[in-house]
Amino acid sequence: MIDASGAAAAPALLIQGVSHRFGRIEALCDVSFTVGRGAFCALLGVNGAGKTTLFSLITRLYDSTSGTIAVAGFDARRQPSQALARLGVVFQSRALDSDLTLQQNLAYHAALHGIGGKAARARIAEVLALVDLSDKAGVKAATLSGGQQRRAEIARALLHRPQLLLLDEATAGLDLRARHEVSALVRRLIAEEGVSTLWATHIFEEIEPSDHVVVLHKGAVLADGQAAALAGDGPLAKAFLTLTGAAA
Repeated sequence: MIDASGAAAAPALLIQGVSHRFGRIEALCDVSFTVGRGAFCALLGVNGAGKTTLFSLITRLYDSTSGTIAVAGFDARRQPSQALARLGVVFQSRALDSDLTLQQNLAYHAALHGIGGKAARARIAEVLALVDLSDKAGVKAATLSGGQQRRAEIARALLHRPQLLLLDEATAGLDLRARHEVSALVRRLIAEEGVSTLWATHIFEEIEPSDHVVVLHKGAVLADGQAAALAGDGPLAKAFLTLTGAAA
């Protein structure tokens, strides 16, 4: 168990020696990396690399039996309530109730976190302002654009003031403008709110040279470092293809 002083000094996310199998299929093999406090980390990999499996282990949708996963210093297996309370999650699949207004969607989620009444209304107003959707509170989720829905899901993930945001292919299905808006929003939240972020993607254009990048391929970490250093003198896409080609 980790005490308060240990948690305060711990990284936002620690993944150490994590492996996972589905029967005979090895989905993750000895995965290790960290996400620092107030940092942006891109988990880069093609479909089937193991990104969603790792997210499912972090969020306890699957039970991890090998290695250590800790959120803000709290072990996800031994201290699941403390670990999950510090997580905000946006999965690839849409998760808003299309028949409810944005306000109603957020109020329902706030209640799941034990936030109700005036406190919920105040916090909902805060997160809608953060994602520039204050004017959409009373409209049904079904009427929001794809980019607005993603921003709404980020607002929902922020309701309980998490220390770490997990975003699994958050821009999937969005046009170029909406992708840029969502990416810019997350980076602004890091700068202004100090929220750490693990951003799973297969889109190289979403990664900036100064970003921390973890390359995941066929369940294994092939590279872990700054994007510019991994790319060298060429584009990151070329370095990625070289890494994954050698591992194919």
